[in-house]
Amino acid sequence: MIQHAYHVHNKKNLAFPRSRNDRLLFKLHRFKGTQWNALFHISNQRCTYNREKGVEGKLKIETHKRDGERSKSLSLRMAQTLKAPCVPVAPFVTSTSSESFTGQKIFPSRISCKFFQKPRHVIRASVSERISQTDAPVKVLKEIPGSYGPPLLGGIRDRQDFFNGREEFFRSRMEKYESTVYRVNMPPGGPFFPDPRVIMLLDAKSFPVLFDTNRVEKRDVFTGTYMSSTDYTGGYRTLSYLDPSEEKHAQLKNFCFKVLKMNRDRWIPEFDRATSELWQELETQLAEHGRAAFNEASEQMCLNFLCRSVMDRDPAEGGETALGSDGPGLIKKWIFFQLAPINTIGLPRGLEELTIHTFPLPFGLVKKDYDRVHRFFAAHATRALDAAEKMGLSRDEACHNLIFNICFNTWGGMLILFPSIVRLVGRAGARLHSDLAQEVRAAVRSEGGGRLTMRALESMPLVKSTVYEVMRLEPPVPFQYGRAKEDFQLESHDELYEVKKGELLGGYMPFATRDPKVFEAPEEFVPRRFMGEQGQKLLQYVLWSNGPETESPTIHNKQCAGKDFVVMMARLLLAEFFLQYDSFDMELSAGALGSAVSFTSLKKATS
Repeated sequence: MIQHAYHVHNKKNLAFPRSRNDRLLFKLHRFKGTQWNALFHISNQRCTYNREKGVEGKLKIETHKRDGERSKSLSLRMAQTLKAPCVPVAPFVTSTSSESFTGQKIFPSRISCKFFQKPRHVIRASVSERISQTDAPVKVLKEIPGSYGPPLLGGIRDRQDFFNGREEFFRSRMEKYESTVYRVNMPPGGPFFPDPRVIMLLDAKSFPVLFDTNRVEKRDVFTGTYMSSTDYTGGYRTLSYLDPSEEKHAQLKNFCFKVLKMNRDRWIPEFDRATSELWQELETQLAEHGRAAFNEASEQMCLNFLCRSVMDRDPAEGGETALGSDGPGLIKKWIFFQLAPINTIGLPRGLEELTIHTFPLPFGLVKKDYDRVHRFFAAHATRALDAAEKMGLSRDEACHNLIFNICFNTWGGMLILFPSIVRLVGRAGARLHSDLAQEVRAAVRSEGGGRLTMRALESMPLVKSTVYEVMRLEPPVPFQYGRAKEDFQLESHDELYEVKKGELLGGYMPFATRDPKVFEAPEEFVPRRFMGEQGQKLLQYVLWSNGPETESPTIHNKQCAGKDFVVMMARLLLAEFFLQYDSFDMELSAGALGSAVSFTSLKKATS
């Protein structure tokens, strides 16, 4: 079934029935004393309409079968206001009549419109294949379902349910309310945290409103209903907590862009160096212990890579400011204290409830650790900090933001993303491993002259699609939030809801990026999902970067400044691995940030 919508800059929606199940929708704007005509060619039909000059106009619609067997015309006398004979309809109408269409799938490229006289009105046609077989119903504005329960007690109850299993937490309520949009309390909640009430969005249709900074404010909602103390970031609100309307947002985001640009020639060679060290470490562990812990080894590798690229300094290199091998532990502790209220670390549930979920953890417990990291960055990130001063930022504020961007956002994200890639690719089996290895090595030979270059990387479509599929299934940052700037109507696939100014909206991204109304087999890992023309169209629903993959970060939005950088690093990880190995075996165990991956075998490359 094909769905069509035709738009002419409009004031009224007019529906003209052609058969019981087949209607053609026009939106018309009346210009007094003006005559205009338009001609549509749609598959095997031709539709013409003519708005005649004068106070009382005549609208004539004709449809013709290509073979000339059938011709219909409809004339309507319309009053000057174009109201009396018109039937308002929903903005999308489904056509199912055999009189009008042959059953072929009609795409926008097969629809053309031509105007003969000015003023010129733009007519747009949109086609969707994933629709119902009946006419799309008019959506009636509804109250958002769900309940917050009694003050304080409702928040505590929902918090306990959340930590019993967050996927079940969201799914059970979605089934209970028969809606992908509902009200619920999100952790941490009372008594020592702010208001936990949130409107949760769990489908691909409603979720993108969280990226619309005209409708929602992103001030201090990076971690949800609460914000950790600015003591953790030197007394500054870092970029992640700023709304684009704030003056500092543009300065700090431009600083991120500058750091990425000034180090663009370092990323690939430094990543190659760091992964070479990683493979050696893993092979040594395998030889000595029969297994190699990828998560732990990759922590040091990622930190080495980032520090060498941005600061020209190995974190373990000697000196008064050296981090040695303590770097990953210091940073993980600092991150954990900020996110503890919304995380679990495997302690008995009652103990976690009393210690990390009830009140904020004091910065004083990690102050010495953070000061050590800060001294390292202040001493060695001179190129980046010099650039920040030229952009009008203070050296101190730039340094704390750089620490947050590199350690919290980038390094912390890699600790989640890289094990997910290894785990999902490992589960896919030897066939995928073989296909990836062949693609990587062929591209390096033909495009890189035997070296892994950006040009060679761009010739690896399966690698790229595999990375996007991992990010779709398991986005590194699963939650997004925004506070309504005004009253507005929120649309899901099935319903229309009213949101009031000041209400907090949140979204659990894995549900939006596994939406069965968008993706086939949404819960399955399909490495080739984003290959080819149809696969490219699905990229708009990959949202891991706080925005669609088809869009780009700017100073006016909250999309991740390092969006393209992160995707490149993930692709490089796969490419570097399959240059060295044909396949691998692994085992999984529970980890603080998800599954911990351990290699039990690494099969060296044979070709």
